[in-house]
Amino acid sequence: MRQNRRVTRTAPWLLFAVASAACSGHGSPAARPGPEVGTPPAELVAATGPLRAPADFTGIADRTARSRALFGEMARVLMHPRCVNCHPADDSPRQRDARALHDPPVTRGPYDSGVPGMLCTTCHQDRNAELARVPGAPGWRLAPKAAAWLGHSPAEICAQLSDRARNGGRTLAQIQDHLAHDAIVGWGWAPGADRVPAPGTQALLGELAQAWIDTGAACPPEREPSE
Repeated sequence: MRQNRRVTRTAPWLLFAVASAACSGHGSPAARPGPEVGTPPAELVAATGPLRAPADFTGIADRTARSRALFGEMARVLMHPRCVNCHPADDSPRQRDARALHDPPVTRGPYDSGVPGMLCTTCHQDRNAELARVPGAPGWRLAPKAAAWLGHSPAEICAQLSDRARNGGRTLAQIQDHLAHDAIVGWGWAPGADRVPAPGTQALLGELAQAWIDTGAACPPEREPSE
């Protein structure tokens, strides 16, 4: 006599719901806050006001001083939470303006894109998922540890960008092209949900980067000289 066996299958909608619940914690107001680094973040305060254009710096006669000032303006974007959250020195991305640890917990993995079963692209698609509040852009991943910006000064970030051993082997022209045209950089001005976008526009950042290079790509001093 053959016994009937009851086979339990998980409904597809339930699998989707579980996956959505894991992903939707990213940036959700109800998500676990996690440890924060600075409240309010100084770089977000510094980013208030319109981003200035290269023409606004032509009054600086000294070429090196003008180059340093141009990078200082670029740093208002580079140090904004929309950028530094993906440029940590450790293995955890940050999220929200106070740079809380990623919720749910994830790790960068050997290729800066997560680990099997929890890749960045498991949740982050090539565009924002507005209803789930999950940000997305093509090639979503962490920047390499060598390109860490979180907690670094403008002088340190400038030195890293100028060093091919730490910037992915890029020339300054390639750095400019990345800042001006890469889609994952462009996400910073269209972050979705209620996230504060980076100041200015990606095109303006590209113009500032080119002007910085044209004036010698000088880096600002670690500390301003005392008067």
